[in-house]
Amino acid sequence: MQFQVSDELIDKIQFLIEEKNDEELLLHLEDVHHADIAEILTELSLEEATYIVKLLDSEKTAEALMELEENVRERILDNLSPKEIASELNEMDTDDAADIISELSLELQQNVIAEIEDQKHADHIVELLRYDENSAGGLMAKELVKVNENWSVTGCMAEMRKQAENVTRVHSIYVVDEKNKLKGRLSLKDLLTASSNENISDIYIPQVDYVNVHTDGEEVARVMQKYDLEAIPVVDEMNRLVGRITVDDILDFVREEAEKDYQMAAGISEDVEADDGIFKQTRARLPWLLIGMFGGLGAASIISGFQTILTSFPNILIFVPLIQATAGNVGVQSSAIVVQGLANDSLRGNIINRLLKEFGLALVNGISIAIIVFIISNYIFGTTTLESISIGIALISVIVLAALIGTFIPIILSKNNIDPAVATGPFITTSNDVFGILTYFLIAKAILGF
Repeated sequence: MQFQVSDELIDKIQFLIEEKNDEELLLHLEDVHHADIAEILTELSLEEATYIVKLLDSEKTAEALMELEENVRERILDNLSPKEIASELNEMDTDDAADIISELSLELQQNVIAEIEDQKHADHIVELLRYDENSAGGLMAKELVKVNENWSVTGCMAEMRKQAENVTRVHSIYVVDEKNKLKGRLSLKDLLTASSNENISDIYIPQVDYVNVHTDGEEVARVMQKYDLEAIPVVDEMNRLVGRITVDDILDFVREEAEKDYQMAAGISEDVEADDGIFKQTRARLPWLLIGMFGGLGAASIISGFQTILTSFPNILIFVPLIQATAGNVGVQSSAIVVQGLANDSLRGNIINRLLKEFGLALVNGISIAIIVFIISNYIFGTTTLESISIGIALISVIVLAALIGTFIPIILSKNNIDPAVATGPFITTSNDVFGILTYFLIAKAILGF
């Protein structure tokens, strides 16, 4: 049966903390998974969560801290001394420890690193902090199992046992030469079935996928997804093996990037959480709202310039919301497909072919919607046939234009090394509102004789 973090459990834990009944509290949390510990910490006050972190074994709380939202973890760490933080980092893989350290102030980073007991562990953390957090170097862990190509099978087994003590999960065994340059990978089956007098050079597989420390995280994710890898080795500029990236780390990275892209698409310009302060949330949202405001003022200005046609054909104004909503939806749909294709590298062909495809799709959708709107406007809203024709033609034109804009902008941004996610949401919607309204009234004016 799955463990449930219930209100009764939280009340019980809070009572035990208040009574300082550590013995019973440890008994309650002894067999609780670290992910559930993280959920419990989230439900407690800052003082109560800190109490739990200090009470439990560092091996469990270290994993629980990594499951927490960054803002929650930051508040808990602020309540711990450098020595207490260092004790948590001692139990973490180097990549997780580096992530934690990077969230601290520079002064606190230095104090915490000085408190880490294992000097090699500390050196590895410092090395990882040199890399951009979204690069392969920033995502990799130093813990791995590697063997020398000149070792015997017998010697290899003994050395692997020593290395495996520091590795949480052994996904792959990498083969290097005397200069630590990556040569290939070793199959565990081949190792177990080889005779004791054979060397690793006789049985290792020279083909191995790898990435450079400066490879972008999105490219790492693409390679791992394409080749269905559980882990991928990371090499430096001299092809020396320096770390590995596991699938759980790249999944965390993809999730974080997806959250950022989702917020950007929704018009939030920086990473925010639901419980962040009003000022931070305002700073994240206001820029896009201002863009939308100027877009709306632009659309209003366009409408004001067609007062003559509105005086003679007031029904034209009724369909302005339809034009804006349709243009916005079509633009976001087209851009979403393109952005997704750019993200997973599935977008094929040149820009012209993509635009032609979107043009054809938009034309079919536009004609279908225009026919429905023609019937409804003619028989329900009482517009004249000429008005309905102008609305229908304008609707087709607006849908085609919106689809082309939604396709064209993300591709151009991507080719100029700008995140195409910025093209979605408010940006596309606002631009399509303005161009859509202008197209609508220009077509209406031409057909209705103004």
